[in-house]
Amino acid sequence: QLQLVESGGGLVQPGESLRLSCTASGFTLDNYAIGWFRQAPGKEREGVSCTSSSGGSTNYPDSVKGRFTLSRDNAKNTVYLRMNSLKPEDTGIYYCAAREVYCSNQEYRFGYWGQGTQVTVSS
Repeated sequence: QLQLVESGGGLVQPGESLRLSCTASGFTLDNYAIGWFRQAPGKEREGVSCTSSSGGSTNYPDSVKGRFTLSRDNAKNTVYLRMNSLKPEDTGIYYCAAREVYCSNQEYRFGYWGQGTQVTVSS
């Protein structure tokens, strides 16, 4: 019954924005770091961004720095990923994942995963 559910994906044109949501059920996110990963067709899944339990955040690929922003609403048990100025190379399935306290871009360190939400950036 410990679940993470992503939502907010869709089809957008280059330059537009999306906000993804990651909501936990069965546990609370207050003491957890939440990471976002994405997987493009034919490519390895990569770490995108992460927010620690203290509220700090880190973007991992240089390509998303300055464009993606994480925020946390513990009252709603939800973490948001705001993605601005989207590019075609941002296309992929976006997953949120949870681990205790500290951020990481290594997916094996995360024990809880959502089912993913599709983001497609195309003109």
